[in-house]
Parts: sequence; C-alpha cells; structure tokens
Amino acid sequence: MPRLILFNKPWGVLPQFTDGAARATLSDYIDVPGVYPAGRLDRDSEGLLILTDDGRLQARIADPRFKLPKTYLVQVEGIPDDSVLSALRKGVILNDGPTLPAEAEAIAPPDLWPRDPPIRVRQTIPDTWLRLTLREGRNRQVRRMTAAVGHPTLRLVRWSVGDWAVAGLAPGAWREVER
Repeated sequence: MPRLILFNKPWGVLPQFTDGAARATLSDYIDVPGVYPAGRLDRDSEGLLILTDDGRLQARIADPRFKLPKTYLVQVEGIPDDSVLSALRKGVILNDGPTLPAEAEAIAPPDLWPRDPPIRVRQTIPDTWLRLTLREGRNRQVRRMTAAVGHPTLRLVRWSVGDWAVAGLAPGAWREVER
C-alpha cells in the first residue's frame, strides 16, 4: 500500500531531505524511508507538504496539468480593495506570463500557530489576511501575485491541497493518511 504523509512544514525548513549548508530539512522531522515531497513549498513558507512513496501520485499532486486546488492563507501588507481581489480572481500578469484565475477573498485573521520568527510588524501599515486557491504552481507564485497587485506577502501558509489539509497538525508534526 503506498504511503501518504501530511507534514506541517515550519518556516525556515527546506522541502528536501538533504542540504550541504546545514540548514533545517525534512530529515530533521521525518524519518520515513522512501518518501519524497509531492511538490515544493518555499523555505520561507509554512504549512502543508505532502510526501509519498508513490511516484505516480507524487506527479499527480505536483503537476499543474491535473489542476489540483491548493489553498493558501496569506497575510499581506495593506488592505486590498475589491479591485485587487477582482484582479487576483481574473489572473494577473507576471514576468513569465498570465496566471490562471484564482479564488480570492479577504478573511478574518485565522487561528494559526505563532510563526518563529514572527513577521515584521510596521505600526503605520495595516495588514490583511486572504484565502487564495490556485490550480497551478509556479515558482513563488502566491508571493509574486500579491506583489503584482501592490500587496506584498508577509506570511504564507499552505492550508490544503485537494482534499488534504494541515488542520490539526502542529508545525513540525506529520501524520500518515490513507489515500
């Protein structure tokens, strides 16, 4: 039976098992032989990372052709208005071309674990939380999209991929699930 692991990747952890620069990696948290990440999650992002030992499932999760929805909770600088959310919903132009439309909505601050280290706080600039759902996965796409609409990302948490979610997992914790 193929293995499927849901991992709540903490900020600062590389989404790989080895690193020549002695930075934190998956091997500091997961001691399960033969599993590999299905997709990536930047070192400065947090949240759900799926690992499996099934190459076909790994490709299906990571490959944008399958358009598996990925939902992110994103703390951005400033207060995006309706035109900004509309732009995200229609898709924005990035240096590597237009993005697919995203689901985008402003939300109340979510009940998340504290980030270590905390984000920078500036007294004169408010922040807002957004829920963004994408069906593609370009390099640093969420960060580039929010910057393109004038609201840089302060904190980025991948909450779910398809039907799998990070709910109930503390940072650095993982659980095995059935497919």
